[in-house]
Amino acid sequence: MYDNIIYEVSEGVVKITLNRPQVFNALSTELIKEITLAVETAGQDEAVRVIVITGTGDKAFCSGADLKAGLDKGLTALGDSLRENYNPMIKAIRNAEKPVICRLNGIAAGAGMSLALACDIIIANKDAYMSELFVGIGLMPDAGSMFFLPRILGVQKAFELCSTGRKIYMEEALTLGLVSKTVAYEKLDTVVNELVEVYKVSATKSIGLMKKVLNQSFNNSLDEILEKEAVHQDLLGKTHDFAEGVMAFLQKRKATFKGK
Repeated sequence: MYDNIIYEVSEGVVKITLNRPQVFNALSTELIKEITLAVETAGQDEAVRVIVITGTGDKAFCSGADLKAGLDKGLTALGDSLRENYNPMIKAIRNAEKPVICRLNGIAAGAGMSLALACDIIIANKDAYMSELFVGIGLMPDAGSMFFLPRILGVQKAFELCSTGRKIYMEEALTLGLVSKTVAYEKLDTVVNELVEVYKVSATKSIGLMKKVLNQSFNNSLDEILEKEAVHQDLLGKTHDFAEGVMAFLQKRKATFKGK
């Protein structure tokens, strides 16, 4: 089913591994479509509680668009490529109503940085770096970077990183809030798995709806967000996990959530 990713399912966790190490996991059309399908499949599976996205090896998470593959196919309508391929991939991640963790094993450049930023939490190899290198080939950041960066950094800092394309090493990325945690590569799996274990037994419906409303927070007024909170809280109040959470609180025990 998949030729460019490794799709693994285990105990409510889906791990999606970009698997084009020969080109540092660069994004070909085929790889993008497979990531999109994998995220949508995992997002629609009620048994899945957490999604992890990573890359093969310790060198690169994703080096960005596979320019050579694109040129070989004569892809010059860049806007169409974004609309048909990149944008659906980013939307699939943001619309997945469950946590998506980026296991940033290595370099994230260009659209690879956008892919990482689309995830909910980034746990990074401390020796990795990010770069919005588009300006080096006369383009502007895409695949969502122009949305994510100013929200995380503010417009001025986002402009600096986009217009210079300089490398952002993980110490700075952590300070800026681009990543959640940085660790030595040999500890990356341990730290990612610790977070996975938290989400595996958490209230998945709650997390999904809070993610949905947070996605809308910058584009709505306070009154609109207050109403969305009320509407979605009403939905959550009818779930198994709410009933279980209240009962566990009253009984002074740890809740056993089912993600339902």
